[in-house]
Amino acid sequence: MNSLKFYIILLSLLTLAIITVAQEDSIFLGHGCQNATTSTLNSTYRANLNLLLSSLASNATRNNTIGFYNTSFGQNTDQVYGLFICRGDLSSTTVCQNCVTFATKDIVQRCPIGIASIVYYDACHLRYSNVNIFSKMDQSLFFSLPMSNAQNITNEPQRFNNLVGATVNDLAARAASAPPGAKKFAVNKTYFDAFQNIYSLAQCTPDLSSFDCNQCLSAAIAGLPNCCSGKIGGRVLFPSCYIRYEIYLFYNATAVARESPPPPPPPVALPSPPPPRSVTIPEGKVILHYLLFLSISLIPTLTKLITIECTRRNLNLSLKFFG
Repeated sequence: MNSLKFYIILLSLLTLAIITVAQEDSIFLGHGCQNATTSTLNSTYRANLNLLLSSLASNATRNNTIGFYNTSFGQNTDQVYGLFICRGDLSSTTVCQNCVTFATKDIVQRCPIGIASIVYYDACHLRYSNVNIFSKMDQSLFFSLPMSNAQNITNEPQRFNNLVGATVNDLAARAASAPPGAKKFAVNKTYFDAFQNIYSLAQCTPDLSSFDCNQCLSAAIAGLPNCCSGKIGGRVLFPSCYIRYEIYLFYNATAVARESPPPPPPPVALPSPPPPRSVTIPEGKVILHYLLFLSISLIPTLTKLITIECTRRNLNLSLKFFG
């Protein structure tokens, strides 16, 4: 009997530990719900949604998802589309898996009668909809989430704002330049002064085209002044992309460096040609060498003149003979 109690307590502690780890990997940021006007928990759409969420959770464990997966269930008006995306700098697939698994349970609690919903966490975000959301840029304000640090920058705020703008615009171009199907993600560290750097991150869902990714991030960047001007940190999250900056290192630089391609090898330096050799000619022999050179160089011309003269004389002799 005592051993049974021990195993029950141990199982409870393990379950609590798993939930705690999942919550640590899933710091909640915000959510949005588009509720159905008439909806029941037992509807066909709700059943398809449950299948969808289960599929998203199970596919978060795959190593070939690049932190992104989308799928759909059902047909016609009962069809539901869903996806998840994990932050591009996560240290392991376990962190992504914990965040997505927690999200599939949390979203139905926050949006119990939703037909289109999204939930944002620090490590991932998950969404579903009754319309096709795949490979389509979504920067709707209804599902957007601007956030800012409460603390203001005190040293040269205008220069700080300008530097943030230049940095995140460069990031947007880099993230959008990734090839189709690849992780559209970029980070940057920018020097501000002797005491502070600006760390920034940009990411799009990999199913977007480069053009749509750039458009989405540009819209997110345009929202930064409204929420975060003069703040030491801020972010704007859209369903299809998000941008963030801070004055502290908030992303996993080690994981980013591990995924970054190695720099190209330096060009091979060719050996320098040897300097031209100088020849010293004794002073008394300069005229002799010059005359010798002049004589040799005139040989072709002299030969030509001799040939012409010989030809001319033969011609005259021939004319006298026949005359």
